[in-house]
Amino acid sequence: MIQKIIQIGNSIGIIIPKALSGKNLKPGEKVIIDKDPSSETYTISKNKKTGILSITPHFFAVLDRVNSQYGKALREIAGR
Repeated sequence: MIQKIIQIGNSIGIIIPKALSGKNLKPGEKVIIDKDPSSETYTISKNKKTGILSITPHFFAVLDRVNSQYGKALREIAGR
């Protein structure tokens, strides 16, 4: 679904159609908007934990690089 970003005073906003929001979103409720830095994707959630704990593809790419570079040393340290 494509929605147009609109000007609201000094801010911008997006209208969320009732069919999309269902019974989960109500006027006045607070939501969390997270931006995935690797894909330019935005996620809206009501659950604070979801926004904070979300794991992105970028995280896995960094994890793979760290593991390939330092994995052996980290395993040796963990075994002590």
